[in-house]
Amino acid sequence: MSINLDPPYDSATIEGTNILKLDFTKLSRIPRDSLVIPVAVQDAVTREVILIAYTNAFALDETIKKRKLILWSTSRNELWFKGDGSGNTFTVHAIYVNCEQNSLVYQVTPDKGNICHTSVGGAANNCYYRRLDLDTLELVPA
Repeated sequence: MSINLDPPYDSATIEGTNILKLDFTKLSRIPRDSLVIPVAVQDAVTREVILIAYTNAFALDETIKKRKLILWSTSRNELWFKGDGSGNTFTVHAIYVNCEQNSLVYQVTPDKGNICHTSVGGAANNCYYRRLDLDTLELVPA
């Protein structure tokens, strides 16, 4: 068994499947002028990593000013106020910077609801709702 390196399916197809289709092309599709760094978003209470996303200087500045989770959408190339559409917003309590100053960790608490847009009926309270079965290479519920 080996990991499938074919291009990924569209989001709707990969979010609801147990087939491993890692998107190794994601970073290559980010516009070169985006100037983003990765952000790990961590629940301040449980310490669970609930999302990996990106920020740029503008989004970071807005996050600091508003103390809300504001990111940079690399797929839409625009400011992403997390929860703006769903109402599932997050308060930012702390921001950590790595040694090379090229990634961040935001510690947050939910104002209400869940972080993942796939959380139908509250089933996915983070974006890491599946784990890889190392024997079958299939995705199973976490």
